[in-house]
Amino acid sequence: MSQDQSLSPRPRGRPPSAPARHKALQAARDILLSEGFGRLTIEAVAAKSGISKPTLYRNWANAGELAMAALMADPDLQADKAKGSLAGSLRAQMQALVTAFATTRGRQIALALAASDPESEMTKAFRNRVILSSREAGRRLIGEAVTRGEIVSPVDIETVLDMIYAPVFYRLLVGHLPLDLQFADSLVARALALLVR
Repeated sequence: MSQDQSLSPRPRGRPPSAPARHKALQAARDILLSEGFGRLTIEAVAAKSGISKPTLYRNWANAGELAMAALMADPDLQADKAKGSLAGSLRAQMQALVTAFATTRGRQIALALAASDPESEMTKAFRNRVILSSREAGRRLIGEAVTRGEIVSPVDIETVLDMIYAPVFYRLLVGHLPLDLQFADSLVARALALLVR
């Protein structure tokens, strides 16, 4: 079993209901915003939300995964689902991703990531819940565009996905330039130049 796979298993049992999940994510967001990542624990979220620890563990393996889910749970991050064209879908997704990390809690998580061990729960959660899930969403959007006949299937989809998403996380972690909507739009324009011929 790979190290990343160790985050995947969930305890058996009924998953949290939508209202319970919403309450847990809201509590986690509140803790991240007011106290920072270091104070976010499963126990703290359970106490603030009223959701039991076993219920939380059915959906998130650890506090790192819950923190990432809370960061990425903003409604605007779902905007890519209804934009129709590849350009509109990618732009909505990229703008939402950049906006999420431009928030106070996004910057807090970036600072915590910079100081964390590469094999820590938080780093693994960031890799699985944010980086890989963003790439998979991009893969889906590109696949749908191919199915519609909007673009030809890329020869090397993995490299294309890395070229689209890696700059966001590089800029987030290095912090040399801002994450903003202009940057998001520029990334999408470069991606479309690769994909639409």
